[in-house]
This record gives sequence, C-alpha cells and structure tokens, in this order.
Amino acid sequence: MRPHIHISPKPAGTASLLLLLLAACAVNPVTGERELALISESQEISMGAEAATEVRSSIGLVQDEALQRYVDGIGQRLAAMSERPHLPWSFQVVDDPTPNAFALPGGYIFVTRGLMTLLNSEGELAAVLGHEIGHVTARHSVSQLSRAQLAELGLGIGAIAAPESAAEIGQIAGAGVSLLFLRYGRDDERQADELGFGYMLEQGYRVAEMRDVFAALDAASALAGASPVPAWLATHPSGTDRIAALDARLATLAPGQAESGVSNASAYLDRVDGLAYGANPRHGYFDGNAFYHPDLAFEIHLPDGWRRQNTTAAVLAQSPDGAAAMQLTLARETDPGAATAALRSEPGFRELASSRTRINGNAAVVTRFAIDPESGMGLEGLAAHIDHDDRIYRILIYARAGAFGQLEATAERVAGSFAPLSDRDILDVRSPRLNIVALDREMTLLDFSRRFPSVVPIEEVAIINQVEGPSSRLTPETGAKQVTS
Repeated sequence: MRPHIHISPKPAGTASLLLLLLAACAVNPVTGERELALISESQEISMGAEAATEVRSSIGLVQDEALQRYVDGIGQRLAAMSERPHLPWSFQVVDDPTPNAFALPGGYIFVTRGLMTLLNSEGELAAVLGHEIGHVTARHSVSQLSRAQLAELGLGIGAIAAPESAAEIGQIAGAGVSLLFLRYGRDDERQADELGFGYMLEQGYRVAEMRDVFAALDAASALAGASPVPAWLATHPSGTDRIAALDARLATLAPGQAESGVSNASAYLDRVDGLAYGANPRHGYFDGNAFYHPDLAFEIHLPDGWRRQNTTAAVLAQSPDGAAAMQLTLARETDPGAATAALRSEPGFRELASSRTRINGNAAVVTRFAIDPESGMGLEGLAAHIDHDDRIYRILIYARAGAFGQLEATAERVAGSFAPLSDRDILDVRSPRLNIVALDREMTLLDFSRRFPSVVPIEEVAIINQVEGPSSRLTPETGAKQVTS
C-alpha cells in the first residue's frame, strides 16, 4: 500500500524552504493553533482508509457482528462529541490476542480481541476508544508523518520515533500494518489522555475507570505474543506517569463525580462471554518445528531454530542468522502451473529450472529461481506451488544470491513436508473461550480458580480479572472471568 502523498522535489534555497513551510501550515482542530501539516485532511482519510483495508485483510476481524456493532456504537457516540465529528469514523475489533488498540489517520480505530478479553466494563472500553479518538482529532500521526517528510527533504526537523522493527519512515508510510508501530511522544499521549477523559465525561461514563485501564494494560504486557500487532507498551508509555496525571485531573472534579456515571460492567461482560481467548489454533499454530492449520487442513515442518510467525495472510519464518527466509501464502490462481506463470512474470524474476511433481499426493510445480542476480543484491530460491483442497499454496524459500546453495537441501525438505492434515485431534482442536461466571458469594481468586478451573495459569486469571493475586477477593456484583477449553 502506498499513501496518496506527493512531495515535490527538494526546493532550492532558503526562500523556497520557507515558502514550503508556510504553505504547509494548518490549524490544529484541538488547539486552534497553526502547525506543520504536509498532509491534507483528504489525504489523511485516504491514507487511513488504505491502511485500514490492509489491517482487515492481514490481521482479520472478529466474526461477531453483534460485538462489532456494540464497539462501533460506543466509538461513534464518543467521536460525535469530538472536535472532528465529520470524519468517517470506524471502530472495529481485530482478531488478535495481543491486548492493544490503535488509531489510523482519518478516524479508523481498532481494538484487539485480546483487549476485549482484558477489559471489565463498557466504561473501560470508552476510556480506550476516547484516547485513540484523541490521537486522531489532534492529528498526531499527521504531525509525525509531516515531520518525517521534511526530514526526507533534508530540513532536519526530525523523524518518527518508531520501534526498531520499523526503521525507515518510508516503510511506515508505505505499509498499513507498520502504522501500528507509531510511537507517540509524551506530549501526544498526555493530550490524547486528556481528550479521551473529556469525551468520557461528556458521554456520562465513570471517568475513574480510565485508571483501571492503565493498570490493567501495564499488567497485561506479559500476555503479548508473536503477532503483527505490537504490545501496548511498544506503542504507549507505561501507566505510572499517566495515572499520576489522571489522578490530578480527577481531583479537579466535584466530590463523587469521578466514581459516578456509567460503567455498564454486566452488559459489557455479557458481550464478551464466549469470546475466543488467546491465540486461536483454528487459524494455525506451531508445535515444535511443525505448523498445523486445522481450518485449512494442512501441515508443514520448518527447520530447527528458525524464527516464525503466523498471520492471517502468511506463515513467515527466518533463519537464526537472518540470511534466509520462508513464506507460505495462498496464490490467486487456480492451478500450480498458472501460479508459477504468474510468479515468472514478476519483474527481475528468472526461472532456472522447473518441474511438475506431486508432494504428498498433491499436484505441484517446483521452481528454482533467481531475482535480479546481476544487481549484487539479488536473491536465489525455491518456489513450490501446491494444489491442496482446491487452493494453490505458494511456498517461497530464498537467500541472497550465492548463499542459496547451502540452503537448497533444507528448502526442498521444507517444501516436501507440506501435507494434508489427517490427525483428528489436531483437526478438531478448539480455541479457549472466555466464560463469565456469576458468583453466588464473595470468594478469593484462589477459591474461584479451584471451583471454576481455567486452562491458563492463575496469574493470568488474575490479570484478566484485574486483581493482584490469589488472595484478592472477587465479588458477585458483576461476574468473574474463567478461561475454558
């Protein structure tokens, strides 16, 4: 994905630079002050829309229309009170177990399934959505991207403070999922907290629950797994300073106002009752060197020690030294020959050898290839297109030109391990589920876990119930969370 942003060639001379800066100033919708903005609102919306489409396809949405409507309804009511109610606001739950939320430019906001299983009330969800709305209304991502564009022009204004895994601003601006790694500065986070607080207050939510959210997300940082969505602490500062600022804000309210207002804990817990918890094995999972996909009924075995990741769109792996990589995706074509021909037409692709074969009973075409071998930065590899259950799977295993020879036997072994999945226990595996238990009396978390055992450690049960440990007490007012198989 490439955003619709055009930056003219580097202007010559100080006068031209000043003209560019003056033309690029816009009024911030929140502060009313003029600020640098090389991205217009229409471009902001277009960029966000493209990135949101990529997020939906690469990560996927939770298939629960009632839950999606519920979250969108809360977000829409909060956004209507914001400084930019006219934006095409969208609030959706992505199917990812890592607890987090993120805002894309133009009003496209996502919360993860992992966040939904962590929160305990509608008020807490409103606190998260309000914070993300604040980032959009104050145009924080636009400001960062504008600074990065100026840095590319050599103006020395600075670049995005991104995590190590997204090193170049060009990569961030060019890939929707990478926009999730934008890390806002302290002032931006503080402003988003303040704006979210105001939106909650205007909608009549119990603003004190924002404090519970910060504490819960800090505690839940250990729940982050291998995921295209970064952990909360990778994109937000820790909660200590934010809680102190929130407490000062709460102190300005009338007595009792912070604890009054809407919480809707019972209604919220009813909505998340039965929601998949943690990584969903139906979408594929690793067991040692094996990768199993119950829904698509295939398995493949990876080399020892390779780092790996499963996303909605691909299975990815990389050798320990980073010199070689593998990706398994679905091809668009309907037979292995056509898929091979499509790959052959890619720029710089050179076919070295190709043969039709069968891999564990499936028709396949296996191709040795090189890409831009004369460039000095070329690649060599093996491509296998395999017909399994009326889908064409593309396996690419590659390394730098000249280095693939040592990897060739490993690549052939990996491609040859692709096979239909027949183990009934694996085919029938189910995702753990969140179960909301109505308590008949007050009890400790330890007593609760003995009476209603979970398939996750008690420490994790404490985190999702937002209590400190086994001796903490659970009350029957709303309900308690159990994770069942």
